[in-house]
Amino acid sequence: MRIKEILDSKRTISCEFFPPKTADGMDVVFRAVDRLQPFNPDFVSVTYGAGGSTRGFTEEIVTKIKSEAQLEVMAHQTCVGQTQEEVHDSLARLEAAGIENVIALRGDLPQGDNAGAPAKSGFSHASDLIGHIRGNFDFGVAAACYPEGHTESADLDADMEHTKLRVSQGADFLITQLFYNNNHYFDFVERAQKSGINVPILPGVLPILTNSQVRRFTTLCGAKIPPELDKQLDKFGEDDDAVRELGVEHATRQVRELWDAGVPGVHFYVLNRSYSVSKILANLGLKGHTALAGE
Repeated sequence: MRIKEILDSKRTISCEFFPPKTADGMDVVFRAVDRLQPFNPDFVSVTYGAGGSTRGFTEEIVTKIKSEAQLEVMAHQTCVGQTQEEVHDSLARLEAAGIENVIALRGDLPQGDNAGAPAKSGFSHASDLIGHIRGNFDFGVAAACYPEGHTESADLDADMEHTKLRVSQGADFLITQLFYNNNHYFDFVERAQKSGINVPILPGVLPILTNSQVRRFTTLCGAKIPPELDKQLDKFGEDDDAVRELGVEHATRQVRELWDAGVPGVHFYVLNRSYSVSKILANLGLKGHTALAGE
């Protein structure tokens, strides 16, 4: 089923996983999926290594989840570091495996590359990739958006123009980058609507796991840690258990406020570690997502 059709009928809870670097790590991914499946996610997504470095694992994971776990899946498809032919072939394999949804991203460069340019004859932007998908395949297509602006954008207005282009090229819905202050999401949605974007915008939520992790991620993507949360992180320092519980508490409040405000869904960045998202969903008790069969 196309995820757009799910979003047309209900508000969604979804989870994102990433492929391991080697085959030995595959079990970790599937254990995380198994532990979250009782909460009835409406769909799950699987990321794609830089430059397609874990492409085969992504394809294997989404195919197995769809066939064995009976969950709707969305495969990440990036284009940086790959030729158009390589990207097209990857999409063709997904289509042949019965995958119906992809999220189209420019992606990060493979480690060791110094330039920000795509591979020779490759797609330069996610919008180019979306146009290719729409012209050659029948996938449901999602795209990313950045409530606090993409780190490479000149300003928020320029960033919104890039977002509009992804939608005009055919994105059915958008998923945001992580944020820890909901006002960034609400402001972004208001600006997007004023600019003419009318597709669902799912907030992406990353529960804090460790102090070093959240600081590394926010530095890389340009998201800001709210001052009060920053103080609490400083207080707990390297006490990972305390920081993880703080992350659960903050994300629970964050998602409750978002849900009460009527968001079309919430997309959790799981990082293959199910504990925090399981606790958050248990705390929230959202109808249909409480891990109680039949609800």
